[in-house]
Formats: sequence, structure tokens, C-alpha cells
Amino acid sequence: MFRLIPLVFVLVLSACSLTPGMEMKAENGVSALEVPVMKGGRMVKEKPKIVPITADLIIERENARLQEANNLPPADVNKTAYRIGPQDRVQVTVWEHPELNNPGGEEIEPEMAGKVVDDNGDLYYPYVGNVHVAGKTVSEVRTLLTRKLSNYFKQVKLDVRVLSFQSHRAAVVGEVKTPGVVSMTETPLTVAEAISRSGGVTEHADMSNVALARDGKLYKIDVLGLYEKGNTTQNLLLKDGDVLNIPDSKENKVLMMGEVGRQQALQINKGRLSLSQALAEAYGLDFNSSRPEEVFVIRPGDKKPEIFQLNAESPDAMLLADQFALQAHDTVFVGTAGVTQWSRVLNQILPSSFTSIMSRAAFVGM
Repeated sequence: MFRLIPLVFVLVLSACSLTPGMEMKAENGVSALEVPVMKGGRMVKEKPKIVPITADLIIERENARLQEANNLPPADVNKTAYRIGPQDRVQVTVWEHPELNNPGGEEIEPEMAGKVVDDNGDLYYPYVGNVHVAGKTVSEVRTLLTRKLSNYFKQVKLDVRVLSFQSHRAAVVGEVKTPGVVSMTETPLTVAEAISRSGGVTEHADMSNVALARDGKLYKIDVLGLYEKGNTTQNLLLKDGDVLNIPDSKENKVLMMGEVGRQQALQINKGRLSLSQALAEAYGLDFNSSRPEEVFVIRPGDKKPEIFQLNAESPDAMLLADQFALQAHDTVFVGTAGVTQWSRVLNQILPSSFTSIMSRAAFVGM
């Protein structure tokens, strides 16, 4: 048996390329693997840098996140009042002049009452003819008609109201119970109101990553922060043509791989999952086989892959891990200790009985 020992070491050395498991290969802080990266509007090959997880990195990333959260479209205070537009049905009531309110004398169904604003934004009314009302508030139209009718009647008193709101709409799609188009009324339509009028969100809704599409731009809205922390800056006023998309949270997962207690996919709940929480959910590092200084976070990004590394040899590194936020589709990979790799090679190339004998021999000092 002892004559076979030199042969064992020859086999081990020749099996380096067959080491079981995965290993991060890097050169001077750069991954050895070339990956597709978007640069200057075109795809190129590049080796991602391996960035250490430090306090400076966490501060930089958090400041960037806060800046992005504040990157919202400016509020237009002039748009809070409803402005009449094409296809709206408007009713004008002139007191003490029934001939104006019901020129034909016949009864009119309530849904057919009033007059529809045409595609040019004009409203026809007896005596004054076509009046351009698009873009005006109810109060402004009331003042305009009062002034024009005063040329024909004394002490004109009238009322204007919108019977059917058709000109201004926003779409609410994604994880709401009744997705579709929501009409804007005299009550300003906010993000929270639009979601409520769509039946509320489903159980799979990701409220922390709601997307607002407006004028060819996309804005991220943290509706969860609005509901849980009262962050009213996220409760934007919607305007005509907006599209509000509530995404699905089922794909918001982080993969735990390598030398962790349990390899699995973890769900990001309510948009929050730190590196330390993820490691704890995976039953921590396997201290019998792991290399704590090689805790990697591999982030595919949007064609901009990134790799981060945490040196967890010291327990206080968990302070950094607790403040490092993971994102959907991240992969956390913990490296394998060299001794463990060597042991796994033996288990692959040698019979189990022989490996057991070798282990006992090593234990007694042979």
C-alpha cells in the first residue's frame, strides 16, 4: 500500500484541472473571464473588475441610490386643477333661461346631457357659437361663457361642470387586480389613487420598484416607502399619457452558491436583502470547507456586469455585509478552501476505502 503513496501525489498534481466545485479565477483584481458589456451604444468584450466591499464603496453606492430616488419628474402646480379637453362632456346651466338649457324642450337622458368638446377643443353653445375650452379649468370656462352671454342677456348666472371625463387618462398595468386605463377627474390623480382605483396590488407586486413611463423617460418610484414610511415625495401626480407599471416580485431572487450551509435561491422581500441576511438565510459559511476571504457577489446588471468581494475572515466584516444591499439576479458565491479541494480530488480519483486508510494514516502521523 505504501508503494502507492508517491503515485497518489502524482495523481493529485495531475488532477488540479479537475478540482471539484467552482473557483473564481482572477488576475490582478480582474476576472479571467471575458463577458459582453455595453459601451458607447455597442456590445464589446471585457473582463469585469473585482471590487472589494469597503465602507467607501457602500457610502458611494448609497449616495447614488438616494440621488436616483430623488430623480423624479418635477411637480407642476398648475396642473392640479382639471383642465377640460377633447371628448369631455360638459354641462352648462344658465339660471332663469330654460331655453338655453333645453332648447328643444324634450327630456334628455342624463348620460346624453351636456355637450361634447370636439377634437379641436371647441364647445358649441347657443348665441356665442364655438368657444375654445381645451386646456381651461371649469372656473375659467364659466368666466368665459358668462362674459360672452352678457352681450345678449343681463345679469347672467351660470354653472359649468364636467359630466364625463374622457380626455385625460393614465394606464395602470402589471401586478394590480384590475389593470387598465384610469380616467382623470376633478380630483387630482396620484400614484396611490391610481393603484387604489385599479383594485389595489396583487400578492406578487414589487412595490419598491414601480416604474412610471412619462414623455419617453422611465422613473423608479418607491411606493412601499410611501406606504410604510410616509414618503409623500413618491406619491406623484399623474398626467395624461402616463403609464404606471407595478412589476412582479417573483423573479426578485438571489442565488446562494459555493461553500454555504445551503445552496438555494432567496426571495427579496419588500425590496430589501443585505449580504449578511442572505448568508444567514443560507445557514452561513461552511467553516469546514469555505474560504471566508472569498465571498463574491456577482451582479449581471443591465449589460454592465459587476463583481464584488468581501473578506469575511474577521467577524466584524459582517458590519459591511449588513449594509451591502443585494439586487435581484445577484449570485453570492463563497470560495472553497484549498484543503477541501484536495480532499475532493482524492475522493474522485481514489477508492473510498483507500481514502479512508490514507486519512487515518495522516491522523496518526504516518
